[in-house]
Amino acid sequence: MAEGAGLRAVRGCLAAFPREARELGWPESVPYLDRPPSPLEFYREWVSPNKPCIIRNAISHWPALKKWTSAYLREVVGPKVVSVAVTPNGYADAVFQDRFVMPEERQMPFMDFLDIVEKKVTSSSVFYVQKQCSNLTKEFPELVNDVQPDIPWMTEALGKKPDAVNFWLGESAAVTSLHKDHYENLYCVVSGEKYFLLHPPSDRPFIPYELYQPATYQVSEDGSFEIVDEKTTDKVPWIPLDPLNPNLELYPEYAQAQPLQCTVKAGEMLYLPSLWFHHVQQSHGCIAVNYWYDMEYDLKYSYYQLLDGLTKAVKML
Repeated sequence: MAEGAGLRAVRGCLAAFPREARELGWPESVPYLDRPPSPLEFYREWVSPNKPCIIRNAISHWPALKKWTSAYLREVVGPKVVSVAVTPNGYADAVFQDRFVMPEERQMPFMDFLDIVEKKVTSSSVFYVQKQCSNLTKEFPELVNDVQPDIPWMTEALGKKPDAVNFWLGESAAVTSLHKDHYENLYCVVSGEKYFLLHPPSDRPFIPYELYQPATYQVSEDGSFEIVDEKTTDKVPWIPLDPLNPNLELYPEYAQAQPLQCTVKAGEMLYLPSLWFHHVQQSHGCIAVNYWYDMEYDLKYSYYQLLDGLTKAVKML
């Protein structure tokens, strides 16, 4: 009987924690800053309390905002072979058919990729430049001088350089499934728009995780996609839920979550704090650059790990 009472108490605490966290300071919408902050201000007001914001006029000096047209990218990058994620449905790194399915990583001339994005060439597949290994500096070094190798006030605030600077360009059908990262993320939109759905870390009790066999899309001889298991890899924990169309019969707890939604427009920067869950869509041909700074594994991280552990323990009982 005591064990049952204890379990009910833990469930009650888990249900109350997200509400109390919101009352203590999570925003009801993502606030805007009209200018980039000082390093101290940014750390004190945003990084330390783990709050997102959209910053205007932070990248207005970037040459990329005017230069990165299709004609310019064709001239500067042109026939260079780059990595492109290709999927049949727009979902790379997502749960499909009870697998965690990664995209086909196709090596192709950048101008051929642009032909597909601009619909000069038709394809039933979905193409997205999204390789998250600092691909801006490694695959597109020709473009680095049009932006910045780091964000100086963020670098000073955190006392470190970014671990990775990534370049993103793709079709509107390309979707990033709901997940979280262990990075302080500055996401800068150069052209088009990005559509973010966000959950604070405190919503973890309402967000389902399952373990999935990892697999990869591969194109067969007839041009169709097949899903091939990665047999030497451990199972991957991932979120099976689509926050835009949640299956509340399977995941009733998600009804208690309160996502934030925001649009990041050209010339704007989103600060996406570490451990925030995010689902991302975009306008067709949107171009973005993001900076990943490694998070501090401090008390915030310990609290999240505790919340995550309690959530898993309650589901096992």
